Amino acid sequence: MRIAIIMEGKTEQAFLPHLRSYLKNYLTGNMPKLDPVIYDGRIPVGDKLKRVVENLLSDSRSPADYVIALTDVYTGTTPPDFKDALDAKNKIRQWVNGVTRFYPHAAQYDFESWLLPYWSDIQRLAGHNTAAPAGNPESIDHGNPPSHRIKQIFRVGSSSHDYVKARDAGRILRDNDLTVSVNQCSELKAFVNTIITLCGSPPIL
Repeated sequence: MRIAIIMEGKTEQAFLPHLRSYLKNYLTGNMPKLDPVIYDGRIPVGDKLKRVVENLLSDSRSPADYVIALTDVYTGTTPPDFKDALDAKNKIRQWVNGVTRFYPHAAQYDFESWLLPYWSDIQRLAGHNTAAPAGNPESIDHGNPPSHRIKQIFRVGSSSHDYVKARDAGRILRDNDLTVSVNQCSELKAFVNTIITLCGSPPIL
């Protein structure tokens, strides 16, 4: 099975290897090919997204069995594209209206919310003891989203570099169990469960 995942390039570099390793625990002998479709910055919107999805599903040489679009809620646009993850998924679903085998997902408010459960590792890598943001990782304030908070601790810490998603997110996840974040982040769990159920296995509860 081939599942195409439309996503931002830096997220793919940081996250996809760890996602694959995690899914192997649930999809032994039935692991799909997760095929990233990469965009610099935010993924396409509106009719362009619908064309991309249709082309992936109908590709004459290697059609996708399913397509997933993964976006951040916070895309950096002014005004913001989306209010929250539910709004993002609803709008994406409307843009791709009428296309089957397509599933929208969103990180609320950005990919880095899924890193916040590993704050002790963030502290270690940044070289600073800034306290972890309080509350559910996916409820962290839109005006000061998780990516900004991680950038800030690297900025004030003793590490010799600023936070770079493609490098440092992988370092944060490298020695950690993704189950920790899945259990705290409902949008991550929904994304993972879409892949698992498409492969015929029961969802994570």
